[in-house]
Amino acid sequence: MNMNEYVNNPDEAKEYWDRYRLFYLLLVISISLFSVRLWYLQIFNGAELRDFSDKNRLKEMKIKAPRGLMLDRNGEILVQNLLGFEAVILPQYIDDIEKLSQVVGPILNLEPQRVIERIKRSRRVNGAFAAVKLKEDLSREEVIRLKKIRLEVSGLEIRETILRNYPLGENGAQLFGYVGEISKKQLPKLNKDFDGKIRFEQGDIIGKNGLEETLELTIRGRDGVRLVQVDAHGRETVSSASPNLYSESLKNQEPISGQHAVLTLDKTVQEAAWKTMQTNQRIGGIVAMKTNGEILAWVSGPSFNPNELSTSISSATWTKLISDPFKPLRNKVIQDHASPGSTFKPLIALAALQENEISDSTIVSAPGVFYFGRRPYHDHNKGGHGNITVYEAIEKSSNVFFYKMGIALGVDKMFNYMSSLGIGSRTGVELKLEVPGLMPSSKWKKDNIGEDWQPGENLSTAIGQGFVASSLMQLAVSYNAIATEGLVVKPYVIQKILDMDGKTIKEHYPQILRNLQERQANGVQISKKNFQIVKEGMRRVANGNAGTARFWKIPGVPFAGKTGTAQVMSFSADQIYSNCTSRPMQQRHHGWFIGYAPADNPEITVAVLAEHSCHGNTGAVPLFRDVVQAYFQKYHPEVIEEGKKIAKVKAPSVEKPTASEDD
Repeated sequence: MNMNEYVNNPDEAKEYWDRYRLFYLLLVISISLFSVRLWYLQIFNGAELRDFSDKNRLKEMKIKAPRGLMLDRNGEILVQNLLGFEAVILPQYIDDIEKLSQVVGPILNLEPQRVIERIKRSRRVNGAFAAVKLKEDLSREEVIRLKKIRLEVSGLEIRETILRNYPLGENGAQLFGYVGEISKKQLPKLNKDFDGKIRFEQGDIIGKNGLEETLELTIRGRDGVRLVQVDAHGRETVSSASPNLYSESLKNQEPISGQHAVLTLDKTVQEAAWKTMQTNQRIGGIVAMKTNGEILAWVSGPSFNPNELSTSISSATWTKLISDPFKPLRNKVIQDHASPGSTFKPLIALAALQENEISDSTIVSAPGVFYFGRRPYHDHNKGGHGNITVYEAIEKSSNVFFYKMGIALGVDKMFNYMSSLGIGSRTGVELKLEVPGLMPSSKWKKDNIGEDWQPGENLSTAIGQGFVASSLMQLAVSYNAIATEGLVVKPYVIQKILDMDGKTIKEHYPQILRNLQERQANGVQISKKNFQIVKEGMRRVANGNAGTARFWKIPGVPFAGKTGTAQVMSFSADQIYSNCTSRPMQQRHHGWFIGYAPADNPEITVAVLAEHSCHGNTGAVPLFRDVVQAYFQKYHPEVIEEGKKIAKVKAPSVEKPTASEDD
């Protein structure tokens, strides 16, 4: 066959013509599609894709906004910020986790295995791309050593950061709180709670407790953004071009600092409260406030160092805190509640006087033991107090006198008066987690325990035992109502909010919740005269010849108040008068003292709970004295100086409290 004839045969070529046309058509369509696509990408969507390209080479570095300061009422710094450095790992850029841990661990004084565990745990809890902080507040030497190895270890960053700092350390830690990184679990909940107000992101630092949490929206500020060029490993590269030249949509944003909070606290009084707690080796709490509700000092002990919790706290330190039987993380001023003991007696006296069960001249027999039915109820003084009036009953802290008042009043009348004074309900102070405590009633017992109220329970209730449970803050508010002769105020610790220029943008003022000289919804109304009768009894506690707090004087400042000793467990009749200090710590009574000063014209109310100190007199009154003295030494030094001169003229008493007097 002639091959040329076959190839040049026109008839044979016609058979493939339709296929050629289809091929050419497909070719034209393909070229057209590519052209349209290129036009779309280069012309129509070019700016957006350029922006995307820039973002692939650029990394947003969040610049933390400084949180607002916390200042005391005189402008003294209580919580501040410090500049520092932190070591951060970006998990998505790690090439060799073993190598990273072996190189970085020794520099940061961390076991390599611990570095690995921390990275793996973060991946599980916070996701694969969340930055892992290995250590905050790096030393200068650590920064230098890390920078030397940085180019050899992918995924490592040394970042400038702002560290929250608490100059007072453990002092007031439960009040101020601390800050920490938001967890993956917290993130959706917080964004739901703060919807429309703020948007939290992974890695944000938030207030974890106390005022840091309460003031989160006010003091957190707004984080800024810095754009840097990065290589394929996410490491910053050097370029002469500014990131802002790549796209108009990519801009550095400066952080905006948070607003400052001025607190009602007085740093001097706060430090005095902490010092006396430590010097006397007490566990418990102290709260001091002006009679208008402004809190001057707030101490809870044992405590913790918020500077440690605001950085990468070690597991050993955390375990020690949560396993401590005295619970340093709890705020004993508002979270813990205990039997108020004899500090309840002035409140019961108000109710008995107002209900005309007694008058200021009524004589009541108060032996050492009182029988109700066949059961004996003992006085703290084995020999009793004889025939006494309400003044002497408060001064000497007679149990039997108030047993009789409890019988006369009954639980429901006691409930009405105590609840009006603030016992058993939250005070409304700004911090979260305040515990209401309990003031029982017959209805409460029936609803919660399913039993009727028993008459004998009135006796223990009247001396602040049994079901009664009050917080330190509640007793401070109720005693403050006595000091002001009926004004129940709302305690507060946030005085005002300042902007960055120091201008006041929000201010809080004293708030009277109710005046008990006026009739309340539950029918309670207490006359001015009856407040004054109880105040006189409380004045005698500190200034009378038989007062349970007469051994602790403040030069030039007579004060009034009431000691209290609250049992933490029941004791048999032969154990009641045994030496408290010989018992194991957990079995020792709590010591209370709640009072105000000066006795005749009150300015400051102070409540002290000294847990397991055995007695209110020796356990709590010295702490009260030191706090009040610090206040008057600062604001009325002339009164203290004059008092010291008078004390030098008079021969000082050397008598000491006995166990029977030390209620």
